[in-house]
Amino acid sequence: MTATLPMPTTMPSRHAIARPGDPATATDASGRMVSVDVPAKTNLILHVGAAHEEWGGRHELDTVYCGIGVYDTVTLTAKEPGAGFSLDLSGAHLGNLAASASDMRRNHAVLALFALAEACGHAPDVAISLEKRIPVAAGLGGGSADAAGTLLGLNELWGLHWPLGRLRQVAAGLGADMPFCLSGGYARGRGFGERIEEITEGDRQGLVSRGFAGMALIGAYRDELSTPQVYAEFDRLGASPDSDNHLQRAAIALHPRSGQAIHEARLAGASQALVSGSGPSVVAFVPDDRVAAAVRRAWTESGAVDRIIAAQTPATPAIRVSQCR
Repeated sequence: MTATLPMPTTMPSRHAIARPGDPATATDASGRMVSVDVPAKTNLILHVGAAHEEWGGRHELDTVYCGIGVYDTVTLTAKEPGAGFSLDLSGAHLGNLAASASDMRRNHAVLALFALAEACGHAPDVAISLEKRIPVAAGLGGGSADAAGTLLGLNELWGLHWPLGRLRQVAAGLGADMPFCLSGGYARGRGFGERIEEITEGDRQGLVSRGFAGMALIGAYRDELSTPQVYAEFDRLGASPDSDNHLQRAAIALHPRSGQAIHEARLAGASQALVSGSGPSVVAFVPDDRVAAAVRRAWTESGAVDRIIAAQTPATPAIRVSQCR
């Protein structure tokens, strides 16, 4: 459930874009390099309302987010003044991000770089390296995580010391899930997802008691689902009658194996199993190792998923500062 804005008009004419396998070199006068491990997200509850023209056609949301511990790593290093930005991608499952026709200037991390540079008046001379582990176009917020990691890292690299609320204002201009991805954990999202509210301790315990905590298995796919396509199908079919994710019915209609994976996980003893966001990924929360093994076996034997990723929940970002070698 992500959206992007047009490229900022302040983007300089000189920029370097490194594709996978290309070297990305940068020099920071301070000798510092900032890396951020930023987790995926899922939506434990996702209630979808009407579309709003003033939000660019986005739907009104009332959602409970949960950070889930599969991480992309965003590494940032300052470049020489006037050098522009560079982007390097790595990872085993890059999807269409590595396509030769892909415009790297539309990458969420690059959009976040220019949004913060414009907001604070800093030159966007930065080398960005993304190590992708979150499946692409999978309902897990990988692009939003990359943008959030970039904002968190630049806040440290540039010495801005902006509070989380101020960074969220920048993130809200980039997409629905990005303000949440800055903090992870549990949170409630309203508006089109950009208004983030803390979850009370009582509500946290309620989520834990319903099985939304601890170990989770992600059923991932080689297939990708377009978020606009899922919303269009939602507008046609309506909300899921048997799920707190209103998009689940539409996602399963477009990708039936997701429904099979949910069914198999529940039969195997998962405490919760749901389509993550707009799909197609499925998240199964498991109470113990025995059930985890049973879900793995069921998914593998049925062929309901293409990959299985184990993760802990809830998860939060981690920032590391090191010296360049």
